[in-house]
Amino acid sequence: MKKFFSLLSMVFVAVAMMAQQPKITFEKTEHDFGKINEADGRVTTIFNFRNEGMAPLVLSNVRASCGCTTPNWTREPINPGETGQITVTYNPNGRPGRFQKTITVTSNAEEASVKLYIKGEVIPKPAQPAPDSYPVKMGGLSLKADNVNFGTIKKGQSATKEIEYANKTDKDITVAMLLPGKGVDGQVTLEVVKPNQTGKLVILFDSKQSKLYGPNELPIYLIINGKKQTTNEFRINVKAEVVEDFTKLTTAEKQNAPIIEIQGAIDFGTVAAGKKGLKKSIQFGNNNANPLIIRRIYNANPTLLSCTATGTVKANKKGVLTVALNTIQDGKPMPAGQYSRQITLYTNDPQRSKVNITVKWTVK
Repeated sequence: MKKFFSLLSMVFVAVAMMAQQPKITFEKTEHDFGKINEADGRVTTIFNFRNEGMAPLVLSNVRASCGCTTPNWTREPINPGETGQITVTYNPNGRPGRFQKTITVTSNAEEASVKLYIKGEVIPKPAQPAPDSYPVKMGGLSLKADNVNFGTIKKGQSATKEIEYANKTDKDITVAMLLPGKGVDGQVTLEVVKPNQTGKLVILFDSKQSKLYGPNELPIYLIINGKKQTTNEFRINVKAEVVEDFTKLTTAEKQNAPIIEIQGAIDFGTVAAGKKGLKKSIQFGNNNANPLIIRRIYNANPTLLSCTATGTVKANKKGVLTVALNTIQDGKPMPAGQYSRQITLYTNDPQRSKVNITVKWTVK
């Protein structure tokens, strides 16, 4: 009899404990997004729930079956009679077709694990047109590019690059090149291009023929169907930077090679707008036995700055770099403000064959 009452007592305790547990009830456990467009991006739905138990409800985890599904949920305890939310976001990007995903909700409710479901169908993005392999158009001819950059080339060396072209029309096209000289040569591999045929522009840059150290920027113009055109529509830009080749110097030549010493900035200070011919000079030296040669002063801003320098400086002597500033731009005084431009000296110093000088000024 005692055992019976003890067992009965345990049952009453268990029932009482269950009555005091939280109870989670959802308004819905499944959501159908229907048809959604992949191009429109993420879609979201909300699962509302209520705690119909007798103790605070705590959601310990909400986990989706796929990384494409992201749940966010009410984190704080939900008292009896109160509500919470689980927000579920689905990312359709790269997932065309029908889908069904599961979200598992774990809590301290009497039903410790509940499953929610989302489903739908992703309409794929419209197919994108394939990129044009020959995006540059010149008089009916289609080219893969309208520029050639040879990068850095040592004086005395040469290099070759190619540009492929195609005839996308229904008529024959004749092709030739108008070359600038000064180190640029070339040929076309197919002078008469029939419909759907391809050929190549073979372009040679020979630094022996170029007189300029530093940047070389030269145009090639295409002659299409015998018509010589020198407009930008038919222009191919050729670029190369020619630098001194020091690889053949002997040990003695390296030891006696010139060493340039020069400050890295020229500051005009504050100047008035609309002024021309403002000049500033700095000295530079050669601290070794062989003469220092300024091969070139490269200035990408000739309308603002003009530069001159002593061409050859003997051992332990000084040279002068002079910069003239013009504060008129496009026929108008420059607006007030701080300005900075860069010029580059190309020299025969093996350690500093390329020296950048910053030119600064302030217009009041």
